[in-house]
Amino acid sequence: KILKITTLSVLFLCLTTSFAQSETIVGVAAGNENFTTLVAAVKAADLVETLNSEGPFTVFAPINSAFEALPAGTVEGLLKPESKKALTGILTYQVVAGKYMAGDVIKAIEGNKGSFSVKTVQGGTITLSLSGDKVMLKDEKGNMATVVMADVAASNGVIHAIDAVVMPN
Repeated sequence: KILKITTLSVLFLCLTTSFAQSETIVGVAAGNENFTTLVAAVKAADLVETLNSEGPFTVFAPINSAFEALPAGTVEGLLKPESKKALTGILTYQVVAGKYMAGDVIKAIEGNKGSFSVKTVQGGTITLSLSGDKVMLKDEKGNMATVVMADVAASNGVIHAIDAVVMPN
């Protein structure tokens, strides 16, 4: 009887682990209360299908408070249908092709004299650096964001939560 319970427990654990890893970036973000604004923006920009695709992608995902810190009316304006192109540009600027775990990012920064530039899906560049043990992002306008949660796994990549919305030129 104990063997039967143990076997069932192991089977359940394996199923829940594989289910968690089968969630795409959008699925993982949608299941996290810190990304509700980001998920709404991804839907408004019609990027759900793209971010559900095979990838892999690394998403530097602004948390809700990052969007709240933008000037009043910015988010509401970007979510309007007539702002779809601008919103798409901002959102794809948060995405890098490939799966880069925090350890990979830190090695790249340290191996390149303290900073490492990455090309985003939008076409712009984000410069990564370290401040103590925190990974920092510098956008093309000179604004900074800090990775506040790293290595959130998804089936088609990885999410690193950031505390500010990085902006393209």
